[in-house]
Amino acid sequence: MTGVLSGFVVIAVVIGVGYVLGRRGTLGAQGGEVLTRLAFTVAGPSLLFTTLARADLSVLFSARLLVTALSTAVVCGAFAAVGVARRWGVGRTTIGALCSGYVNSGNLGIPIAAYVLGDASLVAPVLLFQVVLVTPVALTILDLSGMGENGTVWRRLLTPLRNPIAVGSLSGVVVSAAGWRLPGPLMNPLTLIGNMSVPAALLVFGMSLHGSSAPGRGRDRQPVLLSVALKSLGQPLVAWALATVLFGLRGGPLLDVVVTSALPAAQNLFTYAGRYRVAESLARESILLSTIVSVPVLVAAAAALG
Repeated sequence: MTGVLSGFVVIAVVIGVGYVLGRRGTLGAQGGEVLTRLAFTVAGPSLLFTTLARADLSVLFSARLLVTALSTAVVCGAFAAVGVARRWGVGRTTIGALCSGYVNSGNLGIPIAAYVLGDASLVAPVLLFQVVLVTPVALTILDLSGMGENGTVWRRLLTPLRNPIAVGSLSGVVVSAAGWRLPGPLMNPLTLIGNMSVPAALLVFGMSLHGSSAPGRGRDRQPVLLSVALKSLGQPLVAWALATVLFGLRGGPLLDVVVTSALPAAQNLFTYAGRYRVAESLARESILLSTIVSVPVLVAAAAALG
């Protein structure tokens, strides 16, 4: 249980610092927006590039990843279906779907994988799947939804190549697939810049909590509660069912997929919502509530399957 608690403590402290900064107005009225732009356009792409450029892409082809991919598709698809039926809009539905199935595989997933599962690399397939496929697809949808009828067909086709997050991810995949090893003078500055991504996202999230209403009570109450239910309960249950019934996983492999699926929604989703100025309260409240709910869920999963 040490890994679960230590990971949450680290996140809580940094978010708390962000809240204090927002309360005191230390960074000014535009501080949160500037940090969001920094994380989205510079630090985030650098982190994704350096991570994927050094990654072993062979981990993408495994039964565990198939379980993760299918469970993500199920819960995201469920939220999207409700969003379409309730006419929540493309942007709002996209952010809500991400909050339903996009797990915090970085700053929470790594320590939990290390201390609970015994191997930090077990979270790598989830991380790669999300940054290589889920993120580019979701951000392309957000880009196209804000383009209206003004974009030409050619401009729409090139949308992923104008998104910094997608460019950073795809560039890293190309470098890794080609077997290139970039020199230190090139990788080290990118690594240094990329290290700002996670703390910047957490600080912005903390700043956004100042002056906000209690989660799950505002105009986004229904999509928030739906996304939290799908993320915290639906996804781990779907992953468990798929792993046992379709893939016959038992023991350690079963624990791996259930624990990673039970991780809360990632903080960088709030960065995406802020960048596109859509469903920011939905993202903030979903991330906060799913993080709180995930603590007992992760403990229960580790106790039952460990």
